[in-house]
Amino acid sequence: MKMMLIECCVSTSTTRVCATLPHTKYSCNITRRPLSLSLVSTTFSALIFSLPPPSSSSSPLPLPSSKRPIADFSELPNSGGVKALELLVGSGEVPSDGDQVEIHYYGRLAAKQGWRFDSTYEHKDENGDPSPFVFVLGSGKVIGGIDVAVRSMKVGGIRRVIIPPSLGYQNTSQEPIPPNFFDRQRLFTTIFNPTRLANGEGSTLGTLIFDIELVSLRHL
Repeated sequence: MKMMLIECCVSTSTTRVCATLPHTKYSCNITRRPLSLSLVSTTFSALIFSLPPPSSSSSPLPLPSSKRPIADFSELPNSGGVKALELLVGSGEVPSDGDQVEIHYYGRLAAKQGWRFDSTYEHKDENGDPSPFVFVLGSGKVIGGIDVAVRSMKVGGIRRVIIPPSLGYQNTSQEPIPPNFFDRQRLFTTIFNPTRLANGEGSTLGTLIFDIELVSLRHL
């Protein structure tokens, strides 16, 4: 499978995307597939991390110039500090409070050099297909940063978001929760480490990076 490299250099002011993304095309009711990201490398506060290659066997195609990702992170309006980078703008509906949404995501923790603590593409249904995360928008089920990020997406879109600790995990019962016990333990012992919190590291310990794909929505 052909590999493509995307380099996003993130600072307080600019982000540079140095190559195009593979082609991705989704409709509202799609067969679930991994993100069409071959390999992504991002610098965030002097940290470098990369996304794994997709499990799909199809050969990715470069996006046409009109669909290349927007190169700058920007703060989402009325988000409380969530910053987003549009990797692919969707063409479907925008969800509203009360809608049931399905998303795929890669969840990463900035405090562990971009350690990926969870991925819905590793959650399999009874047929062995990747199972998306389902929640009702505005229900308070998920951490605030994900709710805010999905609220302004279109179905089929892919967005990378940087979530500040204030909109990340405030306790160990908020979703999404990694199904693997050891991943959960590592995630929460890092975010809620009392020694590091006492040393004033709270502003970085809980910073999260999520790549979110809005798969579908349903009006309840």
